[in-house]
Amino acid sequence: MCLDEFRALLTRHVRPDWTTAIDGVLISKVDRSDPPTPSMSGTILAVIAQGAKRLALGDRIYEYGPGQYLVASVDLPVTGQFTRAEPDQPALGFGLVLDPAAVAELLLRAGPGDVPRTGEGVPSGIAVSDAPAALLDAVVRLLRLLDEPRDRAVLAPLVKREILWRLITGEQGATVRQIGLADSGLSHVSRAVRWIREHYAQPFRVEDVARMSGMSVSAFYRNFQAVTAMSPIQFQKQIRLQEARLLLATHPGDVTGVGQRVGYDNPSQFSREYRRRFGAPPSRDAARLRDVGHTPAGALT
Repeated sequence: MCLDEFRALLTRHVRPDWTTAIDGVLISKVDRSDPPTPSMSGTILAVIAQGAKRLALGDRIYEYGPGQYLVASVDLPVTGQFTRAEPDQPALGFGLVLDPAAVAELLLRAGPGDVPRTGEGVPSGIAVSDAPAALLDAVVRLLRLLDEPRDRAVLAPLVKREILWRLITGEQGATVRQIGLADSGLSHVSRAVRWIREHYAQPFRVEDVARMSGMSVSAFYRNFQAVTAMSPIQFQKQIRLQEARLLLATHPGDVTGVGQRVGYDNPSQFSREYRRRFGAPPSRDAARLRDVGHTPAGALT
């Protein structure tokens, strides 16, 4: 019953740009299973109401369908594909952007023993679970407020807090809790991820990034791999190639220049790694993107 109303609310309120009248709440609707598409995950809760999606992060594969949720605690380069999406039965999903400050506030308000103890090690940056009834109920109540503009401003923040609390105390709580902990292993890795994303075109020494993140080199390697399923250099390469694809969508005739802008001094290396990532050399992929009128962009995870 909850999933039926969930699907109806998503169908009624979906917009072309996937935004809604509630800040941080997104609705996706996809009516065909396109080839896998690279994007950034964002820090987000994503719940599937209809259809299914497959997500690749490094060598890890995540699949989730109706009544399941995915949590991304770090903005990571992923490759996603809706595996069950048809015009008469589109894939439908709900997204809620996760705010570290809101997570931190709830952790501070929690009483002793209210929050499960976090285990050893740093959890993966992405996790999938079945959505418990209480979480789905809160998501549906948040979506109902799209039909109730008078109540929205007061009640939406309260229901968002409830959803966060269900996540914090749920099966993937360890992943979500670390978003709000200033000195968690995840926060250190997030600092490194942010730095690499902002300076992706620059060469760097892993030792320097580890020091900036407040970790020893060995701990940095171990924790970065645990969160992202990639080494720091592999992560940089993923970011470079995704940025190159975005640039080629608008500058298809300047393959060499785009390669240089994202940090490749060797055009043949750029072409080789681009082809390995996207299945076609840069010039051909740019032409295909132009022909179909598609500009690659981030998507609801």
